[in-house]
This record gives sequence, structure tokens and C-alpha cells, in this order.
Amino acid sequence: MSILAKNTLFLTAASIGQKAIAFIYFTVIARALGVDDTGAYFLALALITTIGVLDDLGMTSVIIREVAREPDHAKRWLRNALGIKLVTMPFTVAIAWFVPSLFGYGAEAADLVRLAVFIMLADTLSLTFYGVLRGLQQLKYESLGIFMGQAITTALGAAFVLTGHGTLPLLVTALIAGSVWNALFSAWQVSRRLGWGAFTPAFDLGSLPLRMGFAFFLSAVFVKIYSYVDSFTLKAVIGDSAVGLYSVAYKLTYAFQFLPLAFVGALYPTLAAKANDPAELKRIFLNAIWYMALLAAPIVFGIYALAPEIIGFFYGRDFADSAPVLAVLIFVLLFIFLDFPVGSLLNATGRQMQKTTIMGATMLVNILGNALLIPRMGVLGASTAAVISFSFMLVVGWFAVRKVIGVTWRDLVRSVGALFLSGAAMAFVVLVAKAWMPWPLTIPLGAIVFFTIAFVTNAFTMNH
Repeated sequence: MSILAKNTLFLTAASIGQKAIAFIYFTVIARALGVDDTGAYFLALALITTIGVLDDLGMTSVIIREVAREPDHAKRWLRNALGIKLVTMPFTVAIAWFVPSLFGYGAEAADLVRLAVFIMLADTLSLTFYGVLRGLQQLKYESLGIFMGQAITTALGAAFVLTGHGTLPLLVTALIAGSVWNALFSAWQVSRRLGWGAFTPAFDLGSLPLRMGFAFFLSAVFVKIYSYVDSFTLKAVIGDSAVGLYSVAYKLTYAFQFLPLAFVGALYPTLAAKANDPAELKRIFLNAIWYMALLAAPIVFGIYALAPEIIGFFYGRDFADSAPVLAVLIFVLLFIFLDFPVGSLLNATGRQMQKTTIMGATMLVNILGNALLIPRMGVLGASTAAVISFSFMLVVGWFAVRKVIGVTWRDLVRSVGALFLSGAAMAFVVLVAKAWMPWPLTIPLGAIVFFTIAFVTNAFTMNH
């Protein structure tokens, strides 16, 4: 088995477990807290995650790329990254302390954000340590770490809820425990390879990753803004209840990002190692596009067809209004999945500034879409704006990739067209079938329809 396949297998297996646990955990929280408190919980984490981008400054992506190219220099890259974080971390703590008051958050919400600062600090360290391990193509440790971290969080959080102590601060404390585990575990794994001396901060201006990471930093900022601007806008225009309804659809949708994230975690260093071989880049890229489409199509069209049933089963009647939001929002995955290989290729070939520009334009489209649609359509406007902005991102990104490896729109259609057609046919059958049979039985029926049509159209073959 190739290194790419092994690393993808490790991350995918762990991510499936981690996301499954996380999904169950959020479901328990949502049922226990109700719509309004779920919205407050989601907003606090969204804000702290957005601020946390300022800790990394794009350095982790640089570390992955450079360590993959020159593993012997891993210690130097890590020391410089830690030197920068020694400066940025107090700065982000100060921001997290004062921003809630500037945004008009109540005292309880502000305290929640300030408590979540510990999550931000632990996560920024584990992000860098896992970045070093990714560059060394040792992804199995990250796989174990993220799974165990989520298990710790879930065990503590569930214990709080089941014993009647499921307050918002204690639920955030459970998240802190999981983040601290990841920071300690990832540091230990790095020390085994580089020694404890690698954790001594350095400020070598001649090789400072801050310069190289600027484009990655801007991309990360843009991603966080367009990922959470919908929630912040809903809070400002409607209130916590709207955020609570949206957060359920949001969590269900973006939970599936572990699939492309796991694959790209292994794909990115592989593309970086082949950066000077256009023919091989094109082959790997188109294979990745096909794989992303194979994963996205049944998920998107299946959830679209069963959105009311899924919301009702997991979250109950209080969240019934989340169903139409989910039915629209789930389509962002079609564009997000396909964009992961696009972004990886541009970054791996040193064109991160192009990707950054695309991210910035997508952010502006999303901000404008939310500003125009939320006042008119409410929560449904946020999901519509997301679909518009992510489709824009993929289209513009494909134009950029065409200039690098010579792929065409015909290549894209050949890779994904029949798979998307199979998904649409599956959705139609499920929508019809659920009217006269129990909806859980429509899931295997839909799978049979999807793969049958995929085989008939040669979208999925025995070679695949």
C-alpha cells in the first residue's frame, strides 16, 4: 500500500470515529440545552476559533510543505514557529478577552468566550506539532490523537449532562480537556523524533516562516470569516434562536468535511513532493477529484432527500425548522469536496497567493450574500449564501488550476458528472419511496440505486 493510501486510511478511520463521537456529543448537547443555549454555545466557539487564526499566522501549512521537502530541517521550522507563537498567543488572549464586550455580548456569553481561550491556546500548539508530523508523513499519530481528544471531551461532557450539571461553562471545560490532551500527545510524538530541544523557541529572521506563511494566514482568516459570518449575522439580525437552528444544520453538514480533510492531509505533502512533475500532478489531481465526487454525491443527495427525517430523529421537534435549512446547506459539500484538491495543488506548487485571492473573493461574496439574504429569507438565507459563495470558489479555483496542469472543464465533467447524476437519481427514488415505506429502509435502497447507476455509466468500475 502506498504512503498516500496508508496515511489517508489512518486519518479517515480516526476521523470517522472522531466525527461520529462529536456528532453524538453535539446532539446530546442540543437536546439538553435547547435552541437558544445551543446558539450561545455555538457562537462562543465560533468566535474563539476565528480569533485563534491569529495564533498560527499560516505557519503550519508552510511547515507541512517544507518538512515534506526537507525532513532534516524539521527542528528549525518548529523552533521558529514556536518563537512566533510566543508573541502571538498573548495578543490573541487579549483580543478574546475584550471582543465579546465590543460585540455587545452579555456577561454570561462573554465569560464563555474567555473560558474558551484555553481551547484556542492548546489547539494552536497541537496544530503546529501535528503539522510537523504531517510533513514527516506520520499521520497515524494525529489520527489517534484527534480520536482520543474527542473521546475525552465526550466522556466528560456526557457525564456533566447525565448528572444534571450540563451548564455551558462545564461543557466548554470538557472541550478544554480534549484540546489539552491533543497538545500534550502531539508534543510527545514530536519529541520522540526531534528531541525536546525542538521546543526551544527561536527567532531566526533569515528563515522565519512568518514571511512564507502570509498567504496561508490570509487564506485561514478568509476561511474563518466566511465560515462563521453567517452565524454572526444571524445573531445580529435575528438572535440566538436563529443561530441555534442554523447550528444544527451547520454541524450536520460540515461534520462530513473530515473525509476531504483526511484525504488532503495525505494528498498535500504528496503533491508538494511532485511539484516539478506536471504530468504526475495532473494524474494525482484528477484521481483526487474523482474520489471527492464519489464521497460527496451520495452524502449530499441522500441527506437532501431525508433532511426532515434526519433532523426529527436526532434533534426532535424543537429543531424542526432546521430541516429546510439543511436541505439547502448540504449542497455546499459538492463544491467544498471538489475544492480541496484544487487548493492543495495550488498551495503545493507555490501558488498560495492565488488561492488566497480566491479565498478573499469568496469571503466577500459570502458576506454580501448574507447581508442581502438573511434580512429577506431568515435562516434559509444563510444557507443559500453559503451555496452561492462555495460554488463561486470552485469555479474560480478551477480556472487557476487549468493554467498549472492543463486540466479542462471536460476533465471535470468526466470525473464527476456521472457520479452526480447517480446521486440525483438516488435522491429521487428516496423521495418517492419514503412516502410508502419507513424512511430508514430508503437508505440501503438509495445506496443500491446510486451504485447501480454509477456502474452502468462507468462512473464507478471494478478498477476503481
